[in-house]
Amino acid sequence: MLNEKNKAPDFNLADQDNNDHSLSDYKGKWIVLYFYPKDNSPGCTTEAKNFSDSIDKFKQLNAEVIGISPDSPSSHKKFVQKYDIPVILLSDPKKEVIKKYHAAGFITKRISYLINPQGMIEKKYLSVNPAKHAEEILDDLKALINI
Repeated sequence: MLNEKNKAPDFNLADQDNNDHSLSDYKGKWIVLYFYPKDNSPGCTTEAKNFSDSIDKFKQLNAEVIGISPDSPSSHKKFVQKYDIPVILLSDPKKEVIKKYHAAGFITKRISYLINPQGMIEKKYLSVNPAKHAEEILDDLKALINI
């Protein structure tokens, strides 16, 4: 099980525009890595919109928000366009990264990780309220960087 102070597993996945992203691409930044079951489902839409509404606050704290689900890049693209989502959404159809981060289940579990600029897990969130999750992580991030 991944715990705080573990090195976050690297990955290489395509986003909604078929551009590849690796965790190592973001070295030096805080990363909010959130896993979700499905584009366009009610809870996942609420969570994505919640992160989108707070994206400027995350950027001000040197943080990137990255969502991962098993949906295809084209599904992500439609989701992003429909709801004007500025968050990076990555496609993991084989659930390889989802498994590495212990988010695999009958459906992908709604869990998140806060990863520090050195690539270490600072906090994991196993119980997520989609409507309040972004604020919860922002509060934790501010506490970690003493703002």
